[in-house]
Amino acid sequence: MSGGVLAGPLLRRLCAARQGVSYAEVVPTDTVREDIRTFLTSRRARITPQQAGLPDFGGRRQVSGLRRSEVAQLAAISVEYYTRIERGNVGGVSEEILDSLAGALQLDDVERAHLAALVRAANAPHRADDRDGGASHVRDSVQQVLDAMTGAAAFVRNAHLDVLATNQLARTLYEEALDTNEQPPNLARFVFLDARARRFYRDWNGIAHDAVGSLRTEAARTPGNTDLADLIDELAAHSDEFAARWDAHDVEYYRSGQQHFHHPAVGDLDLDYDALEIPADPGLTIVTYTLAPTAPHAPAFHRLQRHIPAPVEVPSPTAAGSPS
Repeated sequence: MSGGVLAGPLLRRLCAARQGVSYAEVVPTDTVREDIRTFLTSRRARITPQQAGLPDFGGRRQVSGLRRSEVAQLAAISVEYYTRIERGNVGGVSEEILDSLAGALQLDDVERAHLAALVRAANAPHRADDRDGGASHVRDSVQQVLDAMTGAAAFVRNAHLDVLATNQLARTLYEEALDTNEQPPNLARFVFLDARARRFYRDWNGIAHDAVGSLRTEAARTPGNTDLADLIDELAAHSDEFAARWDAHDVEYYRSGQQHFHHPAVGDLDLDYDALEIPADPGLTIVTYTLAPTAPHAPAFHRLQRHIPAPVEVPSPTAAGSPS
């Protein structure tokens, strides 16, 4: 891995792993505070005074974006108070203050929720084995729902981006991603560690951004999650691209839109996707891919429905783990 890419808690996790120290021995509260600091500094670094509506008095600026004093001015709080928040000292920070900071830093809804999750994590005790997002049990009735979706490719994933269950069309669409010795298959590993992913995803940069953003969102929600920390460390250790994107502190929800594929058997496919959380199974999401009958790639989608790949088994563990 190239030097200088990693910073903050991720670097400490990797260093601890190399020294034989478990992640659970790295103080979670310090990790969360560092995440707050790096997230807030990265957000203010991307906004110019002009974008924030502040007057430009000219002269040379020593920061690439907003100064702390400018963020404080925009949020209508003191510089001292903002500095304390940016350092991760967030005890007693109210929703109103978070809303003011979100407005000052021009955070979108996902970023606002991410900041709130970090603040909650910093203020609440949490267990080092917090794994809810990596739930591994898929109920039989959910598998039946997948199998009933004959006109859509559908699979169930957890917040770690493990693929836990599929229907036939999803197995056909994702045959390369599911072709792995790692069980359950993990979409982030496929995106960053499998060369076939760059051909399969025609917008590889977009899916890489979404994958990292989804994992960072989950890391804020479950900061003591050792399974997720292990996955992040593995990806960072083997992919400079992942490490650089992780260090950017971007967050994302994979909810709906269009995904651009190139399937090895049928060619290009532009499919509409929807991510549907399962209320009865926290941490699990059904992802569906569909296509309107009159869409340009409808013939290729019909060929995909007739294509029979080599059998690929995606095991569904019988015991729930404690945890894209």
